[in-house]
Amino acid sequence: MSLFRRHQPRVTVDAALRQTSGDRPDAVLLDVREQPEWDDGHAPDAVHLPLSRLLAGGALPPGAAGRTLLVICRSGRRSEEAVKLLAGRGARAVDVEGGMIAWAAAGHPVVGERGNGDRTK
Repeated sequence: MSLFRRHQPRVTVDAALRQTSGDRPDAVLLDVREQPEWDDGHAPDAVHLPLSRLLAGGALPPGAAGRTLLVICRSGRRSEEAVKLLAGRGARAVDVEGGMIAWAAAGHPVVGERGNGDRTK
């Protein structure tokens, strides 16, 4: 066991929005929350692959393979786990700091079934 925690690459929600939106995004925003959380609200340009499916060996969604993945969850814990797993598979994966809680708090767009309510649960 190492005494030093290996630091994973991270990006702020503001940087994630810049890198994943527009006509030619630099990266893919990968949301690893479970289906009910995704349905409650997600970033408009995100692709969805729940951590449970990723842990079971699920393939990346179309358009995500071979691209830099900015991984987001609710608060950051599951995305950290997903980044480690994806990096182990050879993917370029970066954790989005603060997750969807920080995304919504920053006023970034969220789409989902609940309209403008709390969609970060």
